[in-house]
Amino acid sequence: MSFLRLPATLTLLFLLASTLASVGAQQCRLVRPSQDLAPSPDNPFPSSVPGSGNVTSGSGSGSGSGNGTNTTTTLQPFEYGQAPVRGVNIGGWLVLEPWITPSFFNATNNTNVVDEYTLGQLVDRDVALQMLQNHWETWITEQDFVDIAAAGLNHVRIPVGYWSVPITSADTNYTTSVDPYIPGAWPYLLKALNWAKANGIHVILDLHGAPGSQNGFDNSGQRTSNPVWGVNPANVSRTLDIITFMAKEVGGLVDVIELLNEPAGFDGSNWASVISGYWQDGYQAVRATAGNSIKIMIEDAFLGITSWENFLTAPNAQGVIMDTHQYQVFNNDQLGYSEDEHINFTCTLKDGYSSYVDNNIWMVMGEWTTAMTDCATWLNGRNVGARWDGSINTGQAFGSCEGYTGNSSTWSSSYKTFMRMFWEAQVDVSEAASGWMYWCWKTESADDWSYQKGLEGGWIPQDPSDRMYPSICD
Repeated sequence: MSFLRLPATLTLLFLLASTLASVGAQQCRLVRPSQDLAPSPDNPFPSSVPGSGNVTSGSGSGSGSGNGTNTTTTLQPFEYGQAPVRGVNIGGWLVLEPWITPSFFNATNNTNVVDEYTLGQLVDRDVALQMLQNHWETWITEQDFVDIAAAGLNHVRIPVGYWSVPITSADTNYTTSVDPYIPGAWPYLLKALNWAKANGIHVILDLHGAPGSQNGFDNSGQRTSNPVWGVNPANVSRTLDIITFMAKEVGGLVDVIELLNEPAGFDGSNWASVISGYWQDGYQAVRATAGNSIKIMIEDAFLGITSWENFLTAPNAQGVIMDTHQYQVFNNDQLGYSEDEHINFTCTLKDGYSSYVDNNIWMVMGEWTTAMTDCATWLNGRNVGARWDGSINTGQAFGSCEGYTGNSSTWSSSYKTFMRMFWEAQVDVSEAASGWMYWCWKTESADDWSYQKGLEGGWIPQDPSDRMYPSICD
């Protein structure tokens, strides 16, 4: 199409204009106190001063509760290290994951569409953009933020892909082309910042996908056996420019910027070295751009927190948070655990977590789940089975997936009791550090991963401070 032959910058501006036109045509829009705060291709950041923290409350869409009135909400800085972070990830919204919203991928009528990269490659661009806009407008609304606050949570972590960050040639010496990705999600992020502030929720903005893919997972944007972010210096430098741009434009509107999700430290010493350097350079870039108030989150990069002893600690750095992810469903050893062994293993982490924050920096368990299997459809990738039932051939299977995922109405009461115990153990352990972010707020059909469904089903309490098993890790 001639559209695809436009220069990259014009393509980005056209897509942003299309997105914003669609936003304006729907009830899903930013509410602003004056016309000069309207997002536009030339000014897609509707704050009176970039980074100033002046966010207006959104009117909501779908089931959103907003009434369209302008509300000024003062959100006090969060006291990290004093109060526990208690939050959820807004997964599958601005970065697609097939297992979270399988209906989106089924609607492509192409089984080769396995991530956002292949969506842009294999689906007509106008069709794909319309699908994405509909998804962005409906999957998460203001009502979700109302419900998150009502559940006693104080944080959301919002993943975003680099292709959705509208960086221009004035902001980088590297390419601004994101082909084959389809940009346009940025205004929806801005709405989410409105909703968060209006509902008293703090925000961790997480760069979830980087140029070249930082891990090869579909949640990086591109499912590939050959991720190249860490082996191409231009990708790393480009990511620094993207982080700098994010800090400049929304640094005053969020509490934490996470420099990158799950870079593949497991790919060898060269990757580990690149990641370490990127954390340090990213820290300096955000500090130089957004000042000292914003917190900066790094990750253990699958290397374990003990690999990051004395890293970015005072007095050389301040306001840094370590993010570690704990899942017990992606290898046969842990899938083979009994219910008691899942809980016992979780409890063994407590002393190490507590010691790390006492001697290093704050630490949040930024992703975890109450699931004990990998049975959720496409959890391991579209068209990929599960280790649990042997549909991924690892030479071992553990049983049927029936009764472990899908609709919770089919589950036994004993399984739900275990999930409540598992939830409490993981909360107990992570609050011995600086807190937690559950993955994820909601899913289409995998109730074992849904905080929302956990609240409805009772294996997650309505108040996260409630305990049925208060001594579970003692």
